Amino acid sequence: MVKVGHTHQLDVIKALDFGFYLDAKELGEVLLPNKHAPNDLSVGDKLHVFLYLDSEDRPIATTKAPKAKVGEFAYLKCVARTHVGAFLDWGLEKDILVPFAEQHRPMDVDKSYLVYIYLDKNDGRLVASSKIDKYIDDEAPHDFTPQQQVNLIIGNSTDLGFKAIINNSHWGVLYKNDVFQTLSFGQSKKGFIKRIREDGKIDLSLQGGKETRDKYTKIILNYLEKHDGFAPLHDKSSPEIIADTFGMSKGAFKKSIGGLYKQRIISINKDGIRLLDTNS
Repeated sequence: MVKVGHTHQLDVIKALDFGFYLDAKELGEVLLPNKHAPNDLSVGDKLHVFLYLDSEDRPIATTKAPKAKVGEFAYLKCVARTHVGAFLDWGLEKDILVPFAEQHRPMDVDKSYLVYIYLDKNDGRLVASSKIDKYIDDEAPHDFTPQQQVNLIIGNSTDLGFKAIINNSHWGVLYKNDVFQTLSFGQSKKGFIKRIREDGKIDLSLQGGKETRDKYTKIILNYLEKHDGFAPLHDKSSPEIIADTFGMSKGAFKKSIGGLYKQRIISINKDGIRLLDTNS
């Protein structure tokens, strides 16, 4: 079903001086203005476009990608305040409205806010809301599994660490002793499901997967090469010292040196880890 606020592949069915009309099925014929059309576009072609509403609330197509679609969260900058609410820049020519009733706090121009994009059921308009918790149902079923890679949007910081929105649907927690980089509110990150607790809460990690393991292995090897093949750390070293030296958790460090040990690249001794002479 073709819907406003989403990206669809549509057929080009008519060419005019000012643009092209696309077959948007249930929405009828939708205009793609010339300025958004590829130079070689012609009738009969198929094209991926995003559908939104123009200034007269008519469906219109663009090849530009918004910063968020319907059902997604994004960190957007407020560009105007009017008598109907605040308008945020979401990457398209027409800014998106946050009605006063959907503002968690009154919005100020030039400040950015984490918002949810949705289609108003009453008037069919595309709007946004900064009342985030209204649109996250932690009781809803999910199919997340440990070590699964997910998309995260960093939310509020807590005593435990950071709350993050997982795949635009659930809250999870990044514990501060697992975070070895600067995180900011509204930031988008790739992350991993660390565990799903008995109470249904989801613990997250920024570390996981082969790509991350390879990165940490390279960090350790680079350190060893720059320090005469030796590091005064091992699997019994404190998490704080490991984090200060390598910028990773103790668990990630132990996995990395364990892999290097099995490959006979390093030895693990009482005083630390040492590069082996692979030529001997």
